[in-house]
Amino acid sequence: MDFELVSTISDIEIKAVGSSIREYRSLQNRFEQGRWRKLKGVAIVKLSDGSIRRAEVHWYEAHGIDKVRMKIKRYLD
Repeated sequence: MDFELVSTISDIEIKAVGSSIREYRSLQNRFEQGRWRKLKGVAIVKLSDGSIRRAEVHWYEAHGIDKVRMKIKRYLD
């Protein structure tokens, strides 16, 4: 991640679950077996250059496994 979350993530939506995730096999191989979900939400982020922006973020998570492969999809301001 080349950014840091400044606020909590709001407006969380599930985008895909299980084998409908494009990277499902690589997530299971790299991390663990689990019920993987792809999610999206809105948060305030601090970029590596120090600027603070509101952004739509996407990530993967499974039960007992924290957020992985978090990325900024687009800026909302």
